[in-house]
Amino acid sequence: MTTIAFYGSSLLSSYWNGAATYYRGIIRALAAHGCETTFYEPDVWDRQKHRDMDPPDWSRVVIWEGTPQGLRRAAEGAARTDVVVVASGIGYEDDALRRAVLDRAAPDALRVWWDVDAPATLAAMRADPSHPLRRDLPDFETVLTYGGGQPVIDAYRALGARDCVPIYNALDPATHFPVPPDPRFAAELGFLGNRLPDREARVAEFFLSPARARPDRHFILGGSGWNGSELPPNVHAIGHVGTDDHNAFNVTPRAVLNIARDSMAETGFSPATRIFEAAGAGACLITDAWEGIELFLAPGREVLVARDGADVTDILRDLTAEDAQRIGEAARQRVLSAHAYGNRAEEVTALFARLAQRELQP
Repeated sequence: MTTIAFYGSSLLSSYWNGAATYYRGIIRALAAHGCETTFYEPDVWDRQKHRDMDPPDWSRVVIWEGTPQGLRRAAEGAARTDVVVVASGIGYEDDALRRAVLDRAAPDALRVWWDVDAPATLAAMRADPSHPLRRDLPDFETVLTYGGGQPVIDAYRALGARDCVPIYNALDPATHFPVPPDPRFAAELGFLGNRLPDREARVAEFFLSPARARPDRHFILGGSGWNGSELPPNVHAIGHVGTDDHNAFNVTPRAVLNIARDSMAETGFSPATRIFEAAGAGACLITDAWEGIELFLAPGREVLVARDGADVTDILRDLTAEDAQRIGEAARQRVLSAHAYGNRAEEVTALFARLAQRELQP
């Protein structure tokens, strides 16, 4: 049994926490591969008030107070495990927590930096030669990332990482699967994503522009922060959508949209969690064009690819209900066979075993 201390934003809440389903899928699958994980998450950003999951039986969860004292107590857990994972974007004094965990990890523990937003992290490090993560990188045996391909691997190595391995998003078949349509989410096109500065321009291009081009059709926008923004009258902003509603949100509109954030579009490729969530539910997915999509889904057969808002408008004009159903089912079969979290857990456990063996060698 491999024990893991995992420091991340939140396992129990997806509120302002897009990495939640990624963590859940990875850690649940690791449990099936003989790993015992304790997940440490801070009580910040009102996430504990917006839980969409009870503590699971496949991971222990420790909630720590977002104070210096709480941070120190949480970091003590690093001293008792075989593997110590620190993720990006935790939400409370990330640099201080990372250093505290590294300082307290057992001498023979594997130390892993798991970056769930590598493009943004790399941009911050490039802009700041004194960034604390530059100092800490050599203390980690490896960097795992949410994705990014060779550009992210090369960038991390150039900044001092010993190695970098992308662990891409995937499908958790236990949580994302076909369900009956829900009238609350009826629309021609749906998009689910929190409002963030490096997302707004691309949402305007790929989602709002097609909505304006088809004023007689209904569009639905899920995620925090959109209320109060200037939206076309046929766009309905519904606010935060809990993970228990993701399947219905994905299958009810004729199609759902994936839009890469600016940083992800500019640095390698990082297939968003929602790609696999939507595919697992059997949704017809339209995605903006990004390098590497064909490694995960076949354009035209399992996913529809748009270069800009005009492409989205054209796709919607020609997309029949029968075509949408056929594309969604083809995508579902593809991710079930090749892109489930069980596949990713095999990669991670094999990597941990190789790193452990390397550390034992004189």
